[in-house]
Amino acid sequence: MSKKFLTDVIAKSSELSGVASAKLAGDLIEAIRAEIVSSGRFTIPDFGSFAVRETAKRTALNPRTGEKVAVKAGATVKFKASPALKAAALGGLKKAKRKAAKG
Repeated sequence: MSKKFLTDVIAKSSELSGVASAKLAGDLIEAIRAEIVSSGRFTIPDFGSFAVRETAKRTALNPRTGEKVAVKAGATVKFKASPALKAAALGGLKKAKRKAAKG
């Protein structure tokens, strides 16, 4: 999903101009980012949740040279799909397989 995709969806579902839709999409993304930064979590009902997870300091291998490289501790954002989204995705996958088997 991209900002342009969100802008297009907002423009199609409302009577906003392209510029206003782009601003609204940007504001929505910024609000989600701010919520994740402040609370460490953001949930969209029937879609899923985003949560900040800490990553530990570790040693990795450089695939090109094979030498060991130290990787600093940090944080990342993980997404967990809701049961409703998982069910919808499974239904779409089954439908795509049936369509492929026919064609």
